[in-house]
Amino acid sequence: MANLGRASAIIGAGTLFSRATGLVRSLVLVAVIGSYGSKAADAFSIAAQLPTNVYELLAAGVITGILVPQIVKAAAHSDGGSRYVSKLLTLGSVVLVAATALMMALAPALIWLYTDGWNGTQKGLAVAFAYWLLPQLLFYGLFALLGEVLNARKVFGPYSWAPTVNNLVSIAGFGVFLLVFGGPFTAVADWDAGMIALLGGTATLGIAMQTFVLLLFWKRTRLHIRPDFGWRGIGLRHVGTLAWWTFLAVVVGQLAGIVQSRVVTQASGEASVTVMVYAWLIFMLPHSIVAMSISTTYFTRLAEEVAAGRLDRVAPNLDESIRAIALFGFGFTAAIGAASVPLSRVFTTDSDGAVPMAWVLCGYLIALVPFGVLLIIRRAFFAFQDTRTPFVFSFVQAALAALGAAVAAVAVAAGLLPLAFLAATVAFTQSLSTYVQLPVALRLLRRHTDTTALRTTWRALGRFAVAAVPAFGAGWAVFLLAGGPAGWTVSDRLLGAIGGGLVGAASLVVYIAALALLRTPELAIAGRLVRRLTGR
Repeated sequence: MANLGRASAIIGAGTLFSRATGLVRSLVLVAVIGSYGSKAADAFSIAAQLPTNVYELLAAGVITGILVPQIVKAAAHSDGGSRYVSKLLTLGSVVLVAATALMMALAPALIWLYTDGWNGTQKGLAVAFAYWLLPQLLFYGLFALLGEVLNARKVFGPYSWAPTVNNLVSIAGFGVFLLVFGGPFTAVADWDAGMIALLGGTATLGIAMQTFVLLLFWKRTRLHIRPDFGWRGIGLRHVGTLAWWTFLAVVVGQLAGIVQSRVVTQASGEASVTVMVYAWLIFMLPHSIVAMSISTTYFTRLAEEVAAGRLDRVAPNLDESIRAIALFGFGFTAAIGAASVPLSRVFTTDSDGAVPMAWVLCGYLIALVPFGVLLIIRRAFFAFQDTRTPFVFSFVQAALAALGAAVAAVAVAAGLLPLAFLAATVAFTQSLSTYVQLPVALRLLRRHTDTTALRTTWRALGRFAVAAVPAFGAGWAVFLLAGGPAGWTVSDRLLGAIGGGLVGAASLVVYIAALALLRTPELAIAGRLVRRLTGR
């Protein structure tokens, strides 16, 4: 347990630092191209989503959910798994190179697929950015492959710390852009070939460098890797059967994402796709620090226990990880919700965009806790090598999210919903779909393990929720005392960061005090985890 806590702390600290530098990267990017109301920023955002979306479609579910158990099993081989990993990396590299070349050839079609209501000039700018950004697909895939091998070999640190290199490279490159050209350039007509190349090339270089960093730590795996094209005999048929359902789950998720993108891009010039990107960035910050660091280490242990037949340890494993994620999740929900307006001001070039972005952020934020719990539940299915069942509840969520976006578009067309609230409504309906998805997933998990032991888990989450109510109230009171949406916390980007920190801190202090009054035993565990994280 001590080793598990130490690993979680290392991952959490690395993720915290990479996310912090990622925020700085985003701030510099806003200074270059704007955010709220910037059609040029919307063009860049759509192009920047393509490599990650295609990567998710091709490999993410397979790499993060299926291959870890396979690598853990391969460690029992006489060579420690070197031959299996060699074949795996060779196959993955070939597939990624071919897929990257194909997607670059299809760049104009991809931009057309993800946008609606844009004129030819804005689409042209998005395509130009896409040619520079789509090579990231290759490096994203290699980064995930190498990182999951490191995780499976219990070398947890580099995978969480490497993105910092990407952020530092991007910050430097975007800084050079500001020195050479200035900014922000929010109009499509402002951009020429040199500006596009510098911005897009810098973003891709950062992803390439974070992949290279993982190679510096490869010796710790004690694996001897060489190109190996003999792919027979490594269980590809078995992995392919598992991957098929994961692939379908990612497909339905991507289809829902396309519907959402085509709906939201209709609002380009107001709160649109770029605003959703930055709202999602804020939403993912606590999820990445807490949920990903905890779930990564717990998943490796869970995969080992299932492989060894210790099924009686599954429910306690789930209980520990869900409690840990939810304890932090409710606190961050209260703090970020109360500070949503000043935090949003940090990512806008003027105060007019702060409140619209805050609506989008809160639309996502209400699902922070179930989103983290679902990550644990999904990985539990993967530990049992069951990818078909996650497809079922993923399909439910994707269908509801797409339906919600379509209804929002109809409401705008009918004059029932202002265009300025379109993005916030899409975010809200996506969160509602998560609340439907979670109970479906839990009921389906009963096929593999007894979930009645989780009843005490839900009672613990109830205590966290109760503590979050006064925490949000305290933070919101501080925000109102500072002048509210017209106060000093929204007057400037720097003051927005300071104000958001003060509001969020007030919420967290009250949250901790409320947990203490409720005699929450998990509070001591959280304290030890935080001390490990800050100590590392």
